[in-house]
Amino acid sequence: MHVFRPDKSKAHGAIMGQGGILETKTQQAAIAMTADPWVLPTKTRTEENFPVASVLIAPKYRGAIHAFYRFARGADDIADTPALSPDDKLDVLGLFERTLLGSCDTIEAALPLRAVLAERKLSPRHALDLLRAFRMDATKRRYVNWPELMDYCAYSAAPVGRFVLDLHGESETAWPASDALCAALQIINHLQDCGADYRKLDRVYVPQDFLRAQNIGAEALGAAKASPALRKALYEVALRNAPLVAAGAALPLKVRDFRLCLETAVIARLAKKLHALLLARDPLSDNVHLTKFRTFIFSSFGIADGLRAFFGLRRIAAAQTGGA
Repeated sequence: MHVFRPDKSKAHGAIMGQGGILETKTQQAAIAMTADPWVLPTKTRTEENFPVASVLIAPKYRGAIHAFYRFARGADDIADTPALSPDDKLDVLGLFERTLLGSCDTIEAALPLRAVLAERKLSPRHALDLLRAFRMDATKRRYVNWPELMDYCAYSAAPVGRFVLDLHGESETAWPASDALCAALQIINHLQDCGADYRKLDRVYVPQDFLRAQNIGAEALGAAKASPALRKALYEVALRNAPLVAAGAALPLKVRDFRLCLETAVIARLAKKLHALLLARDPLSDNVHLTKFRTFIFSSFGIADGLRAFFGLRRIAAAQTGGA
């Protein structure tokens, strides 16, 4: 975006354009007049824990999912950049919303999704829900308890799965399993990044009551290695996530599209493995991510899961129809 140039060491590539980083609300007008604003993502879809519209997804849907991802990643980077004040972050996120809804063209990262929604006659609801979560990220640094974190996940995670389901014409009966899987992935990501989030952003998604139960504070997350007390707190959060991982594993059984069934089965399998790593390892000092090779192996297991889910359900349905 067109903004005024700051110290480049603070930019982190979050909002880049002909100038530098937005510093005050009064610069909104300058941003709005920019001929070619754009957002440089700090992470690409190939670097996520889970596939984002992999080759398993039908080609006719991939572009729409990529557009949604680009919108989400751009807004997430705004919420996470330390170069902006909370008020300035809210201003830019407001421009994401206005661009999405068609009242301006300022945010290039929102334009492809706006076109997709119009072309496919889809509601902007899920993207707007995501923006609500990013607005939380811009202003909120601590979560008191699990219900408060789950409320955040309802806006930061669930809309992603719901958009993909709506895009495929799936029934809303699949939403609960999708919400569970997306929330589980969000919690997994929170645990993987708990140290970096604290050190870089002073943001802590680990609920405060889990830390208090071990008589520690958020500063424990700044260590190179988790203390026994912090390790116990993080283990308890991972353990609390187990029902969501299990509920999310039912999603492939709920979708009718064959290729989406395979994709969701892969994601569920990866979530299960990552969850197991977090139960067994210290995210501050141990590797709690999958290598490309292990991702491939567990994705293969997931495809097998999806095949069993898809064809097993149809055999059951055929048997029931035949016996009727």
